[in-house]
Amino acid sequence: MKWFVAILVVLLAALVLESGLLAYAMYVLLGLLILSRLLARNWINHLQATRALRRKRSAQGNLATDPSVDMEVEIGEKVRVRVVLRNRGWLPVPWVLVEDLLPTVALSKRFQRLKVKGKRLQILMLRGGGEGTLSYEVECLKRGYYQIGPLMMESGDLFGLHRRHRVETEPLFVLVLPPVVPLAGYDLASRRPIGDVRMTHRLYEDPTRIAGVRSYQPGDPQNRVHWRATARTGQLHSKVYEPSTLTGATILLDFHQEGYTQRGEPFRSELAITTVASLANAICEMGQQVGFVTNARDAADRIRTSGWQHEQANRVTARASSEMQEKSDRLAPLIVPTRRGVEQLHHIREVLARAELTDGLPFAQLLEEVVARLPRDATVIAVFSDVTVETALALGNLRRQGFAVTAVLIIFEDRQLERGMGRLWAEGIRDVRHLPNEAGLPELCSKQAQGPLFNLY
Repeated sequence: MKWFVAILVVLLAALVLESGLLAYAMYVLLGLLILSRLLARNWINHLQATRALRRKRSAQGNLATDPSVDMEVEIGEKVRVRVVLRNRGWLPVPWVLVEDLLPTVALSKRFQRLKVKGKRLQILMLRGGGEGTLSYEVECLKRGYYQIGPLMMESGDLFGLHRRHRVETEPLFVLVLPPVVPLAGYDLASRRPIGDVRMTHRLYEDPTRIAGVRSYQPGDPQNRVHWRATARTGQLHSKVYEPSTLTGATILLDFHQEGYTQRGEPFRSELAITTVASLANAICEMGQQVGFVTNARDAADRIRTSGWQHEQANRVTARASSEMQEKSDRLAPLIVPTRRGVEQLHHIREVLARAELTDGLPFAQLLEEVVARLPRDATVIAVFSDVTVETALALGNLRRQGFAVTAVLIIFEDRQLERGMGRLWAEGIRDVRHLPNEAGLPELCSKQAQGPLFNLY
């Protein structure tokens, strides 16, 4: 617009000064500007792009079950991205700058999540009806939910007087599943031989509850013999006890950002995610039921479903309008119901891959929200990094309601650990596990902290 204003001012001055040569030059420049705008608009509007994703190496595991995911991979896998740009017009496009967008945070050198090999920014020349290809490779280094695309295009006239920006192709999404570390053994309050939970699946028997009497079988111990029935019938009879045990677990993850200070991020939160995935894997391998509940934000909620505009004023606005939304107002917890099944672990890993820190629902409120949905025949395993008074009280209330509670603390500082242990023990929670780093994860189930005031030095 400023070029047109300048030309009109000079043209007006030329008419006042009766300078024909200057006026002729302004007419030529004005015509050139109009022609450049028409050509630039024609070039950019006739460009069409398509994107395709392909694994470089086949993944070991199931395909994606989430409809908002276009590809699901494991950490370390590589995804091949191929973008084909076609010129649907008959006029050649002398130049077009194309860039396939990736999340800026994922490319950060401090904690790199995606590693790009190849060129995702190129300048192409397209003849009428021709096409060009943009191809590169993305290596998935960390778990997450990543948006691939859209394609940002920039073209203009040959003199650089006018430029047009356009965003093309809907983005695709890649889900990178969190890692699973094999655990040396699972023994997180999973058994309670004497208790008050009736089970249909007999694992252990409660000698305080007699379910009936049966005929004596060789090998029955003497303390099982029902002497009254034996004396009445004249034949040996044995007692039958009701089964009572805790089977499986419901894992609760606190992902409120107040518990994850910037000093330990993102390593602390990633360790919490890996811990939950490893625990769920250990429980599933035992054939027991497992569930998962968290107050984390779901990255899929930040998918931009509105506000798409193909034409943009400049590169900055084009990039801003193409990325996922920065925030989500969702406050509902993410829940994978506790049940048996081979698909349980996969569902939990999908939710963990999309989990992001949130400032919405505190952990104590999360427990109040989901306590009615927690099965009493499963251990409650709470994984968190900060033991507040409200958190300890909420877990203590679960224990007093009859739940078996295990706490896993992802804490790096000794003083914070001692304070958290004290609060948990004050609420009667004795099964507390401390995980200071990923190296101790395989032995998590075999090591238990001995008390809140143990010697830390």
